Amino acid sequence: MFHIMESTFSVILEMLLHLDQHLPLIMADYGNYIYAILFLVVFCETGLVVTPFLPGDSLLFACGALAAASPEGMNIVTITFIFLVASIIGDATNYEIGKHVGLNLVKITHGFVKQEHIDKAQNFYAKHGHKAIFLARFVPIVRTFAPFVAGIGKMHYLTFARYNVVGAVVWVALFVGGGYFFGNIPIIKQNFSLVTLGIIVVSVLPVTIEFFRNTRN
Repeated sequence: MFHIMESTFSVILEMLLHLDQHLPLIMADYGNYIYAILFLVVFCETGLVVTPFLPGDSLLFACGALAAASPEGMNIVTITFIFLVASIIGDATNYEIGKHVGLNLVKITHGFVKQEHIDKAQNFYAKHGHKAIFLARFVPIVRTFAPFVAGIGKMHYLTFARYNVVGAVVWVALFVGGGYFFGNIPIIKQNFSLVTLGIIVVSVLPVTIEFFRNTRN
């Protein structure tokens, strides 16, 4: 019984971690419920600090490519709207979690997250908040934690919300649009993993440049 449960869990985890590769199969099995699944995955990836491992950039790119290849199966307008709503609400939820229970989590971890780091985060977001929230949207893992730290640092919500929405619009447009227009080119389709890695590297560059510029200053 234990081995059966372990095997089932492994299958579910593998599908979640590589959801972009299993989309056609999931669409065939669940039909329009795929939209609810996609919403939940993006919401959890952006909204819950415990699920930064879920697919983000690659999922959006793969959905865009699938919508171009099979418009009758996945509608480009629908997935764009779903990803926008999920990512905006996800970041907003993450912010509220950080704002209301973040300090308690710091205390529970017994110094794993130090108060001085929270103070530095507060000062950083006060000075570069809009850049941090916008740029973090394009960096896996960081994307999940940035809203949480912004909430702990008590960033002004209207400032956070403004750049949350702008970042979500650009993020979704870039990756879904990129998949829609370029995802089915043979060389890209055959090297999807390398393309995804390249997208992530390019996404990290602005944050890296901003980090070193501020460090030098």
